[in-house]
Amino acid sequence: MSESSKIKVGISVGDPNGIGFEIILKTFQEKNLFKKFIPIAFAHPQNFFEESEKYKLDTNIIEVKNIGDIQENFLNVIDIWDNPFPINYGKDELTAGNFAFSSLEAATMGLIKNKIDVLVTAPINKKNIQSKRFKFKGHTDYLDKEINGESLMFMISDQIKLALVTDHIPLAKVNEFATKSTIIKKIKILEHSLKSDFNISEPKIAILGINPHAGDYGVIGEEEETFLRPLVKAQFDKGIRIDGPFPADGFFGSQSYQKFDAILAIYHDQGLIPFKTLSFGEGVNFTAGLDRVRTSPDHGTAYDIAGQGEADHNSFKKALHTAREIFLNRKKFNDATN
Repeated sequence: MSESSKIKVGISVGDPNGIGFEIILKTFQEKNLFKKFIPIAFAHPQNFFEESEKYKLDTNIIEVKNIGDIQENFLNVIDIWDNPFPINYGKDELTAGNFAFSSLEAATMGLIKNKIDVLVTAPINKKNIQSKRFKFKGHTDYLDKEINGESLMFMISDQIKLALVTDHIPLAKVNEFATKSTIIKKIKILEHSLKSDFNISEPKIAILGINPHAGDYGVIGEEEETFLRPLVKAQFDKGIRIDGPFPADGFFGSQSYQKFDAILAIYHDQGLIPFKTLSFGEGVNFTAGLDRVRTSPDHGTAYDIAGQGEADHNSFKKALHTAREIFLNRKKFNDATN
């Protein structure tokens, strides 16, 4: 597959009461994207037609019965809902969560069965999507169960690449989950992703400390000295170019992140606050470590602006391009190593 090849991108629409339809439609109003993508959205065509008319968008939409009927130069919409969703902008509703999950489930199945090449997910509401069939903290945990591999939440932008040891867990449980074995596993997944997905042959990785000031040599906390610093040295001695642990505040304040290909943060806010400060609206959430490619924008459902036509689609568009880049890089890497 060449750099000019089109790829089939499956799209789950997220919470229909949020900005998912809007950012998808705004993205594919840009006709040049059809040179690289054949988009396939899983929802109800009427919702797309009505939303396109509401926002006065010139998006080429076509209803298809199944993936075998998809056409180039159109936003293909496969009807996986019996009826269009009655959109109630900005409202947290259980029915919206049910519709969001059915879209995600259908798109994921298309990915697993190789009917689509990559998956891009619009934002869900993590509360209203919960059900007997979806008992996960988000997309990453769901895909970790459905797709082969072990997931790593990996945030990508032009300014910074940042992965997480722990993601959507309470702060009080970080030490319980950030074990030696888990950190080693995440380091290895991150290094492999940088090589296979981003074409970085000898990646340099920084890891952040667990405690303020990375423990100040045991004055503030002991985890860095008892296992994190020795762990980092052991991985470095095995050939992984990793350094740290670094105090998170000074690391970002001094721009030290620019010296590394990626940063591994221990917990969610430690990494996501600086990432979104640097990249909000342009960042991409990539689920690394799985044998299929999934990306999403770096924002949520944005209920506060839903239905107003104000949603910025740049992060969603960036998620498309990042998914394609990873897909093509991974194919090259696998061809070269197999």
